[in-house]
Amino acid sequence: MEKENKGLPLYFLDDRLEFPPVDMANADGLLAVGGDLSPERLLSAYKNGIFPWFNDDDLILWWSPDPRMVLFPDKVKISKSMGKLLQRGEFRLTKNEAFEEVLNYCAIQKRKGQEGTWITKNMKEAYLELHKRGFAKSYEVWQEDQLVGGLYGVDLGKVFCGESMFSTVSNASKYAFIKMAEELDKKEYAIIDCQVYTDHLKSLGAEEIPREQFIQLLQRNV
Repeated sequence: MEKENKGLPLYFLDDRLEFPPVDMANADGLLAVGGDLSPERLLSAYKNGIFPWFNDDDLILWWSPDPRMVLFPDKVKISKSMGKLLQRGEFRLTKNEAFEEVLNYCAIQKRKGQEGTWITKNMKEAYLELHKRGFAKSYEVWQEDQLVGGLYGVDLGKVFCGESMFSTVSNASKYAFIKMAEELDKKEYAIIDCQVYTDHLKSLGAEEIPREQFIQLLQRNV
């Protein structure tokens, strides 16, 4: 089913686990509306370069922006100050020990230019289910026994789709991101999907690539 939207087709999803081709997305990257957040649909979306992003009172919106922000794990940037922090051992990293806590912190993290959160109750439930099935994973940063930062995303094997990160103390989310990239580089992951451009991600080595190139990387590595 489709509906005209400023001259471009807006696709409404039904019960079938199907998405339109990503090159049908509009200039902002919006591809489709509706459907659900079942694990099967979410995994199908990520494997095809699509992700959900919507406000609590909206229909589910599915996106595939062009260009796409990604990090090639071997290109992660470590500033001099971060290098010193890594050497000091001020933080401790764990993996999948506090997934729900990371999810909750990401939901309340204040972000410049955003009101409220896109990590709604339904989104939390969906990613908790993906976590139970072994697909959604978290990296946690601890200062002594306090959770001070972290990130989570969806692991597709050789591609990690980052979803959100948070910090309650300076540099904690950067620490999580760098340590994750170093781990995934050792495991020969092809890319970390960062979705859309931010100055913060660029400072860590992420870059924009054409969506077509991103889809090709997915097809070769998922």
